[in-house]
Amino acid sequence: MTLTDQPVVFTGSIWCPIQGRLAAVAIQRGEVVAVGEEALALASAGAEVQEVGGLLLPSFGDGHAHPLFGGLEADGPEIRSQTSIEGIVAAVGEYAAAHPELEWIVGASYDSSLSPGGLFDARWLDEAVPDRPVMLRSWDYHTVWVNTRALELAGIDEHTPDPPLGEIPHRADGSPLGTLREWGAVELVGDLAGVPPLERRVQALERASAAYAALGVTWVQDAWVEPTEVEAYLEAARTDRLKIRYNLALYADPRRGLDQVERLVELRQQVRDLGHPLLTAETVKFFADGVVENETAALLEPYCGGGHDHLGILVWSPEELARTVTAVDAAGFQPHIHAIGDRAVRNALDAIEAADLTNGPRDRRAVIAHLQLVDRHDLARLAHLDVVGNAEPYWAQLDALMTELTEPRLGEERSAAQYPWATLIGLGTRLSFGSDWPVSTADPMLGIAVACSRQTSDGVPEDGWTAHERLSVEVALSAYTAGVAHQGFRNAGTLEVGQAADLVELTQDPLTATAPRDIGAIRVRRTWCAGRLVHPTT
Repeated sequence: MTLTDQPVVFTGSIWCPIQGRLAAVAIQRGEVVAVGEEALALASAGAEVQEVGGLLLPSFGDGHAHPLFGGLEADGPEIRSQTSIEGIVAAVGEYAAAHPELEWIVGASYDSSLSPGGLFDARWLDEAVPDRPVMLRSWDYHTVWVNTRALELAGIDEHTPDPPLGEIPHRADGSPLGTLREWGAVELVGDLAGVPPLERRVQALERASAAYAALGVTWVQDAWVEPTEVEAYLEAARTDRLKIRYNLALYADPRRGLDQVERLVELRQQVRDLGHPLLTAETVKFFADGVVENETAALLEPYCGGGHDHLGILVWSPEELARTVTAVDAAGFQPHIHAIGDRAVRNALDAIEAADLTNGPRDRRAVIAHLQLVDRHDLARLAHLDVVGNAEPYWAQLDALMTELTEPRLGEERSAAQYPWATLIGLGTRLSFGSDWPVSTADPMLGIAVACSRQTSDGVPEDGWTAHERLSVEVALSAYTAGVAHQGFRNAGTLEVGQAADLVELTQDPLTATAPRDIGAIRVRRTWCAGRLVHPTT
C-alpha cells in the first residue's frame, strides 16, 4: 500500500495499548483518522477495506539500539553464528584469504562466554591471520579480541599500563593477552583500524532499516552516535535510504566534559537543517559504566572473588556526570544514560536530579537504559524523577552469558535482583523496551517471550527465572509500542485518532498464546511507517 489521500480501513483482530480491542481502524495521509464504529462507517462509505489476519497493532519501537553496528556486521567474517573458538578462528581465516586487499580484518560479534572469564588469546587468531591485524568485537560491544599484529601496531606490550577508562588483561608472564576491555583500551586498536567508507556505512543503514521493518519496528533510538555516524545518517536520508524513523543519541565523551556541548548542538542543528521526516537528533548518550560480563559495570559492593575494592569502572565521576548532564539538559537535549550496575544507576539518578534542580522542571523524559541492578533504595527514584526506564527484555534469561559470566561475578543474592521490571512498573516507572541490537536480537517477539516467561527458548527454568518480575503480554506489548513512543516524544504508539499510522500486522495474536515463550515464533506479515507499506516491499 502506498500513501494516498483516500482512507484505508482495517478490520479484524486489532489491539491498542490504550483502547484494547478494536473492531476497525482507519488511516489517511499518514495518521489514524477513525476507530471502531467511525472507521466502519468510512468502510461503508466506500473506503478501501483490508482484512487483518493474526493481529494489527501499533508498530514496535526500539528504545536502545545500534543500527549502524548491526548493519556493518555483514561486512566482516561470519563469526556471530559460531559456537566454538575454533569455528571463529576458521571463519576469520577464510574471510582473510578471500580478501587479500584488506589491511585490517574487522568483524563482529563473537560469543564471549566461549572462553573462561570472557578472555581470548591473540595467539589463537595468529593461527589464522599472522601477518595482518585482526580486531573482533564481542557481543557486548565493550570488548575486543585482537591478534598479535594488532597489538604490535598499537604499541601494546608488557609495559603498557591500563589506560584511563580501559583494561588490558595480561598473561602470567606479563605479555598482553589479546583481549581489550572498554573504550580506553579498545580505542588503542580501533582508532588504527579506522571507520568504513561512507558508502559502506550508508549501505549498513539500508540493511538495518530493512531488517527492522521486517520485524515490525518503525522507530529506533540509535544510542551511540559519533560525528562519522551522523554523516552516514545524513547521507542515507538525502538519498532516500532510510525507510523507518531514527532518533540519534549523540555520544558524550567523558574525556571532554563541558567542552563538547557546543559541538553536540552543532551536530543536532545539521540534522534539523536537513529537515527529513524520518531523522532527528534530540538526545545525548552517556555511558555511566560498562557491563557485568567483563567486570566493568559499576557496583556498590565488590564483584565476587575480585577483592574488596573491585567495584568495576565509573566512566564519569559522579560530579562530572552531573555537570555534563545538566549542561546538555539546559541545551534542550534528552539525556540517555547507560547504567548497568547499581552504583552507575545511582549516579545516573543523581545526575538527572541535579539537572532538574538546576534547570527547573520540564518534560525532559530522561532515560536510564538497561537497569540490570538497581539498589532497593533507588527503585522509587525513577518514578519520582519521571525517568523512562529502558529495558532490554531478551537479557532476562538463564543463557550462557548469564550462567557462565554474570552470575559468578554477582553471586546469588544480586543475581536474583536483576532486571526488576515488574517492581519498577508497580512503583510507577514508565517502561520502554529495546534490544541493544546487535548486542542481542532486534526481534520484539523474542523479547516479549522472555519478558513474559523469564525462560530460555527451551523453557528453562520451568517456573521462570526470577518469576516475580514477569510481565503480562499486554504490558510487554505496551512497553514496545506506547512505552517507546513516550520515550521518543512521539505522537505514536497507540491507535488513537491523530496518532501516526505506524502499524504492524502479526501472523498470530500474542495475546492468545498458550505459553508466553511461544510468542517468539510469531512473525510479522506487514509493516507500515506513516501509512506507507515498508515490509514487504514488493
